[in-house]
Amino acid sequence: MPSSASPLTAPSVVTRLRAAGCVFAEDEAALLLRTATGPAHLAAMVDRRVDGLPLEHVLGWAEFCGLRVAVGPGVFVPRRRTEFLVRQAAQTAPDRPVVVDLCCGSGALGAALAASLPTVELHAADVDPAAVRYARRNLAGLGEVYEGDLFAPLPVSLRGRVDVLLANVPYVPTDDVELLPAEARVHEPRVALDGGGDGLDVMRRVAAAAPGWLAPGGSLLVETSERQAALAEEAMSAGGLLPRVVVSEELYATVVLGTRPT
Repeated sequence: MPSSASPLTAPSVVTRLRAAGCVFAEDEAALLLRTATGPAHLAAMVDRRVDGLPLEHVLGWAEFCGLRVAVGPGVFVPRRRTEFLVRQAAQTAPDRPVVVDLCCGSGALGAALAASLPTVELHAADVDPAAVRYARRNLAGLGEVYEGDLFAPLPVSLRGRVDVLLANVPYVPTDDVELLPAEARVHEPRVALDGGGDGLDVMRRVAAAAPGWLAPGGSLLVETSERQAALAEEAMSAGGLLPRVVVSEELYATVVLGTRPT
């Protein structure tokens, strides 16, 4: 968008963003300028960003695994490190896999995995109604999206058939939620962040129920912090799964996989 079309020039947008504490002010300004449909829209977007709204909520989309995933206020923004979880899922998937994206949020993981595999039977679920609305938008034509707590809304016909169970569960310990950046703490749903006392309450529920849904040889994949990985392995073992941990130093990401024995 030409700067002459708006009273806000590229340098003035950068200045405002930098003054608001945006570390990557130049990159953010470029995205806002490209996305704006006119001067008023640009001014409104800059105001919202300066007020602390996450950039992705301002833009209306987040980039994830090369895709533009629709997001909006009150919806969890997919993190770049979680691309490692999708890559691990793609490596474990058999031909024509049955995939469940649990705690799906915007549906970003399911969409990215579907884009990376030739054929997928995709199902996704989340307890948050706002997330489900965005997931249905992002997964339109790709799979079915259900609203409810963990496995509860899934069709019983999936039991024993799931090859890849992606569960990007909340794993921030309750006492640490208040330490998160304001963009997450204020603008994202707490249900997508708070994992209970040690951060693994939801993960343990998923691990305990997963064997009943996984096909023989199917895998549950979750993201954790490095310090939680050993406890996550224990939870998967307790549920009858065979666990292993994989780490990406590049993305500072830790993924725990639990496979149902064949």
